[in-house]
Amino acid sequence: MANLHLLFLSFVIFNIIFFASPSNALSSCDGPCQTADDCDGQLIRGGGWSPSSGDCQPSGSMPCKGKSYTTYTCSPPVTSATNAQLTLNNFSEGGDGGAPSKCDEQYHDKSEMVVALSTGWYNGGSRCGQMITITASNGMSTTAKVVDECDSMNGCDEEHADQPPCENNIVDGSDAVWEALGLDKGLGNVGVTWSMA
Repeated sequence: MANLHLLFLSFVIFNIIFFASPSNALSSCDGPCQTADDCDGQLIRGGGWSPSSGDCQPSGSMPCKGKSYTTYTCSPPVTSATNAQLTLNNFSEGGDGGAPSKCDEQYHDKSEMVVALSTGWYNGGSRCGQMITITASNGMSTTAKVVDECDSMNGCDEEHADQPPCENNIVDGSDAVWEALGLDKGLGNVGVTWSMA
């Protein structure tokens, strides 16, 4: 019996040492992580390791339409299956997206596979033009191009089509994205996961 306990303890210690090392986790920059802040904190968790910090805390609040909305400069860490809320956006001129898309200063037709990401995930435009993979709970997946920011700091003005600030976990997709995922656009907001394609 003592040998069984010793074997179990050895197994636990091995897993703690091996899997707790950042070098066994993958980063979004396609290599082993060197630190918890590797690749601007965009860690893809692997091997059971996750950063001890990096929780996205609210940065303030903003009054809008008689309500107070939480604002964020950050979003949850990007993983190989990042939890998000998919919202519906009309990126065309006169649509509910407001101004032209930030990445290319263009409007986009409803048939285009495009998305806007919350401020933290948009990361100052570093994901502009990049493709992401979105997976719905029904198992269907699609890819879409990042063309805009779903602003988590500002809103309730003409530039933001008088909409309040976005939550910090939004993938704001076009009609085409919703259709490719086989989702009911009438819902307007559904849970999904996403990753860099």
